[in-house]
Amino acid sequence: MVSAGIRTLFKKNKIGVLLPTYNNAQTLGSVLSSVLEYTDQVIVVNDGSTDTTLEILKQFPQIDLISYPANLGKGFALRKGFQRAVEAGYDYVISIDSDGQHYADDLPLFLDKLDTNPSAIIIGVRNMDHASVPGKSSFGNKSSSFWFWVMTGLKMNDTQSGYRLYPVGQLKDIRFITRKFEFEIEVLVLSAWRGITITEVPIRVFYPEKGKRISHFRPLIDVLRIIFMNVILVLIASAYIKPRDFLRRIKQKQHGQILREQLFNPGEPDWIKAFSIGFGIFMGIVPLWGFQMVIALFLSVLFRLNKALVIVAANISIPPMIPLILFLSHLTGALWMGSRAQHISFSQEITLELMENNSIQYVLGAVTLALAAGMMFGGLTYLGLKLFKRSEKPGLSNV
Repeated sequence: MVSAGIRTLFKKNKIGVLLPTYNNAQTLGSVLSSVLEYTDQVIVVNDGSTDTTLEILKQFPQIDLISYPANLGKGFALRKGFQRAVEAGYDYVISIDSDGQHYADDLPLFLDKLDTNPSAIIIGVRNMDHASVPGKSSFGNKSSSFWFWVMTGLKMNDTQSGYRLYPVGQLKDIRFITRKFEFEIEVLVLSAWRGITITEVPIRVFYPEKGKRISHFRPLIDVLRIIFMNVILVLIASAYIKPRDFLRRIKQKQHGQILREQLFNPGEPDWIKAFSIGFGIFMGIVPLWGFQMVIALFLSVLFRLNKALVIVAANISIPPMIPLILFLSHLTGALWMGSRAQHISFSQEITLELMENNSIQYVLGAVTLALAAGMMFGGLTYLGLKLFKRSEKPGLSNV
């Protein structure tokens, strides 16, 4: 018997239960009955079912029902459920599958976890090593969790579980694009990128024997959709999210402190440090204004350079230095232009608009200056590190 306290917690914390369903008439009634023992705050999304789903749902007049004629996918059903939950005044919804694999008895576990994680997405983690779990499900979950870690840096044990608590109030401003099974990964990735905490709670799972198992997952089409979505999200993470997050962490520290910590870190070869400094100087000067930091960080990750040193060195293009860099770039470009070179004085107001009027000379000069300055600073860094280590060796100071 469910205690009245549990039902009160659902109301007090404004939590609803969300059931997306498509042709699960065999199990839907029992799942709904078990959920309604805990709360009447239930939203059911009938995703175009063609079996007796609607007849079954008529037996539960207390539920909040969304129904439409065409099957549009589990992701679309969840999104419609989120929208209805916000309209109904819920702060959270717990999604539970209608195929009978989840136990309503585990609902209180999400309430307990919510006490210490009031703004988090809470994933119900299945025991994927259980004998009843299909091998392909276990493999698919491990693969999904790996790519989730690549995209977010977060290690989760079960990114494919459909038993979750969502803080729908925090999700309402995120623009989602997927409609099928891949949505359950998209919502986790985009939420993590927004800074929403993602945590886990262990749950039980029931898989019927193979002949009685109902699944609407299409092995070829849905796997291809998930792979395509992962590729897109990995590209976004590599080109924007990871550089953005790293730059935010860099801004929290003083550049001088970072420079000292990274330069004298004995765990990295001197040539990597020197090359990172040189590359950062190059990226700070090369004419890619507005994109220098992001591109510099992306390439430093790609080629395994010292990211902190790259970013610190790239800050050569801070506002007070920009007029000098523009002037020297223009002056260097004159070497390539010969008799066609345009000459300006440093006393003039040096602006990007002025460089646009002499764009060929400026670009040639900026690239040349960037290469020369990068090699010079990289070489000086390498030499300085070697001399510093020499002076640190015992006995050499008295020679």
